[in-house]
Amino acid sequence: MVEIRGIDLNVNEWGDKDAETLLYLHGWGDTGSSFQFVADELGDRWRVIAPDWRGFGRSAWNAASYWFPDYLADLDHLVDALGIAEPIKLIGHSMGANVGGLYAGALPARVSHFINVEGFGLPETNPADSPGRYRDWLLKSRETPAFRTYADFEALAEHLKGRSPLLCEERAEFVARLWARTTGEGIELRMDPNHKLPNPILYRRAEAEACWRAVEAQVLLVIGNKSRFARRLKADQESGGAKRFFPDADTVVVDGAGHMIHFEAPAELASAIDRFMRL
Repeated sequence: MVEIRGIDLNVNEWGDKDAETLLYLHGWGDTGSSFQFVADELGDRWRVIAPDWRGFGRSAWNAASYWFPDYLADLDHLVDALGIAEPIKLIGHSMGANVGGLYAGALPARVSHFINVEGFGLPETNPADSPGRYRDWLLKSRETPAFRTYADFEALAEHLKGRSPLLCEERAEFVARLWARTTGEGIELRMDPNHKLPNPILYRRAEAEACWRAVEAQVLLVIGNKSRFARRLKADQESGGAKRFFPDADTVVVDGAGHMIHFEAPAELASAIDRFMRL
C-alpha cells in the first residue's frame, strides 16, 4: 500500500527489483494484479509495477464521485513516491491506456515509451446532451448503485470466460479471486459501486486528441482482431485513424484475441512489450 493524495493505493510488483521498470495501468473494472499472466511471461527481465486505481481492487474508495483527472494526478504522484526513473516506460490497457495517453501528452518529457492496448478513446459527444447527462447523474446519485453478486467464485469465473472466450478455466478462477471477495451476500466485486454512476461531464474527444498529438514518446498500438475496438479502429483508419495522432506509432494486431488481451494472449503481449521496450 502506498498513500497517494490521501488515498491508499494497492501496488502490485513483479520481477527483478534492479531491472528497468515498466509501469502498467489497468482498465475499468479490472485490477493491476490481473497483469499476472503477462508478468509471468516477462519473468525477471523487467521490474513490473501495476497499481490498482482508486476504487478498484484492493485500493481505497473515494467518499463519493470519481473524476478522470484524478487518475492522471495519482499516476504522477505514484511515479515520484516509488522513485521510478524517468523517463518512464508506460503500458496501459483500455481506461488505463486512455489515462496514459493523456498523461504522456500533458508531460511528454516524462514518458519515453507508451504502449496503448485497446485504449483509443470514446466517440465524440454532443454539448446539447449536457442537461440530460447532469440530470441523469443527479437522479442516480440519490441512491448508492450496486454491482451484481455471484453465488461463488466459479460462477464469476464462468462469467469471465463468457466475456473472454480464450480465457482458460484455471486463469478465469485466478482472476475471479483477484476481482472479488466473499461477503454475507455472496461473492462481491472489489469495485466501488459509485463507478456505475454516469459521468456528468461529457467526453470531449477533441481534447483527448490534442493530448495524443502532444505525445513525444515512442508509441505502440496493440489491438485484438476479435475486439469491438478493432472494428472501430478499422473504420477510423479509413479517415487516417490513429496515425493522425501517433504518426510514427507501430501497430501489433493479436490474432484471435478480444479486448482483454492480457488475459487471452499474455505470451503474445509480453513478446510485443519486450521487443518494443528495448527499442
